[in-house]
Amino acid sequence: MSVVIENVGKTFIDSKKNKVMALKNINFTIEEEEFVVLVGPSGCGKSTLLNIVGGLLSPTSGSVYFEGIEENPNLGIVFQEIALFPWRTVFENVVYGLQEKGASKKEQQEIGNHYIDMVGLSDFKNAYPKQLSGGMKQRAGIARALAVEPDLLLMDEPFSALDAQTRTLMQEELLTIWNRTRLSTLYVTHNIEEAVYLADRVIVLSRHPGQIKQIINIDLPKTGRNDEKYRLQSSKYADEIWQLIRHDAEEALKE
Repeated sequence: MSVVIENVGKTFIDSKKNKVMALKNINFTIEEEEFVVLVGPSGCGKSTLLNIVGGLLSPTSGSVYFEGIEENPNLGIVFQEIALFPWRTVFENVVYGLQEKGASKKEQQEIGNHYIDMVGLSDFKNAYPKQLSGGMKQRAGIARALAVEPDLLLMDEPFSALDAQTRTLMQEELLTIWNRTRLSTLYVTHNIEEAVYLADRVIVLSRHPGQIKQIINIDLPKTGRNDEKYRLQSSKYADEIWQLIRHDAEEALKE
């Protein structure tokens, strides 16, 4: 299966009834088992594009379609805001999507427990969100997205609200999970080092209207990128991306 984003554009109407072009002529493909990361300055349309790919927004022009799959695609989404139901336990949150799909109690138990164990929350499956740390809540959110066994995983700055140490640990956790699931993934972040650490390819978007400036292949092993022998190359990739977006980021800051 691959996801094709073809000539996608998006125009909004602002509060003054003016047309604002958020995205223009976006073309790329997410291949099977590929981890693609979107980066760019504030306001470049990263989250808008992710929402279009996820079917939460319609493009003004162009299309998104899935090749190699006959039925409607199954999507898992993890947002920046940790949207757990406060009245549900971790287990009940994780199996919510399965319940909506009509899965049996046995399936819910097996699949829910499998993914709760995968994200390291087995000892907390009966806890409520208010009893969890930020990192644990986000892990529960990831488990919920994985439990529906998606064809495509969409992640919109899932770690941006976490402190630096927890964020680093969650990045490592995510790669461990990805190596076990091999899910095709589209990930949005402002953090260039995070993009280099996670991605197979980084798509750099320009300031509005968001257009693809460059697509950078990260030619590093999927695991162990923090090892000393890869740090120089990782830094070079990060610097290359920063040079592509620096001017746009400065202009966005002024605005």
